[in-house]
Amino acid sequence: MNLIFLALIVIAVATAAIREIRSTDPDEQPMQALSEGAIDAAGSAVELALGLVGVMALFLGLMKIAEAGGLLTVLARLLRPLMVRLFPSVPPEHPAMGAMILNFSANILGLGNAATPFGIRAMQELEKLNPHPGTATNAMALFLAINTSSITLLPTGVIALRASLGSEAPAAILPTTLFATLFATIAGIASALILQRYFLPPPATRTIDPGRTSADAASELDDTMREAGREATAEPTQDVDPTADTTNQQPMNIEVPTEGYPAWVSLTVLAGVLAIIPLTILYGQAIAPWIIPGLVVGFLSYGVIRGVPVYEVFVEGAKEGFNVALRIIPYLVAILVAVGMLRESGALGMFVGLVGPLTTPFGLPAEALPMALLRPLSGSGAYGIMAGIMQDPTTGPDTHVGILVSTLQGSTETTFYVLAVYFGAIGVKRVRHTLAAALTADAVAVIAAVAIVGYLFL
Repeated sequence: MNLIFLALIVIAVATAAIREIRSTDPDEQPMQALSEGAIDAAGSAVELALGLVGVMALFLGLMKIAEAGGLLTVLARLLRPLMVRLFPSVPPEHPAMGAMILNFSANILGLGNAATPFGIRAMQELEKLNPHPGTATNAMALFLAINTSSITLLPTGVIALRASLGSEAPAAILPTTLFATLFATIAGIASALILQRYFLPPPATRTIDPGRTSADAASELDDTMREAGREATAEPTQDVDPTADTTNQQPMNIEVPTEGYPAWVSLTVLAGVLAIIPLTILYGQAIAPWIIPGLVVGFLSYGVIRGVPVYEVFVEGAKEGFNVALRIIPYLVAILVAVGMLRESGALGMFVGLVGPLTTPFGLPAEALPMALLRPLSGSGAYGIMAGIMQDPTTGPDTHVGILVSTLQGSTETTFYVLAVYFGAIGVKRVRHTLAAALTADAVAVIAAVAIVGYLFL
């Protein structure tokens, strides 16, 4: 991200300087416009973040109720029968299985603060089953391919940003995000399973001990999760997720299920989720106004049924939302200033003019291309570009471009960041087919997002 940020600034200044030198019009002052654009962008970033405080507090308050009510554990039990079939090389009662299940469950709910330590712990436990240290196993590659496909049912962060920017239908991206993330996940799984046949691991260099499959594996995972949370924040990383809550990485009192629901229950729920996707596509315009009120009532009712003190827990979660909204200010200032300078210098206009004719016929406007290219590299950079696009009066959150970048943010992941953090935590240097599978999921997510947004909103 350091190089990307520097490159954006240098390109903007160089372009403005060349225009200033070549200009023969005394009224045209590119460098002055560049300076004013940087200052205006910095002010807009702070205004944007402050406008996001209330909506972010609302959504994180609701998610806190769901977490306190044990929804994470319910999802984990639903996923378990599917997981033991996807990862046959991992013993069902091994701590790695429990950590992976909780990681996916947290990602589905949009709880990035919980997903990261669970994911790191899963990689640490998978490394203990690794017969060739330093090289990614098939299970690691599949786990990260699914992780980078951004499996999510509730893109609450993007919905909150859209609402703060005055969107008439902030939840209108739910059907498009579900569609794109479904195809991305399928592509990630399929590519990982296919590519593992061609990227064979080296000969085993150690004997593994699969005997840690007793019933106390879950309690061991619970006891060591705080350590994973500390490692998640201590590891040097290439990028930072601006919306992730790093003040309290470890969610407390989370039960690690050692048994799942019967397979037919998991399949029924999966079929129900898959059935919802075409319904949201067909009736998305009619459903969208009901989604946010439905989420509020649904999470509060769930909390009451589960005996959660909804008011106190909501306030606790809202405090986290307030902190998250304030914490993203530096990221937004950095990216929006860089993008603003790029726009005022004329470099962005040149890029749009060159690329637009090539990508627009395929449903990908040139304005959205920087977001699509930056998303696998930097979460904070992509978030800033998305915010800038939706904040721009010429695009806005409810235009085709605004809906598309919102969908891309909710259905793709910062692939290189995830691989750097997770593999860096266990010292894996040979990633085998992991990167190829993850980038395949990213590419499919972009294609699916372009297709569904074009179908529904063009």
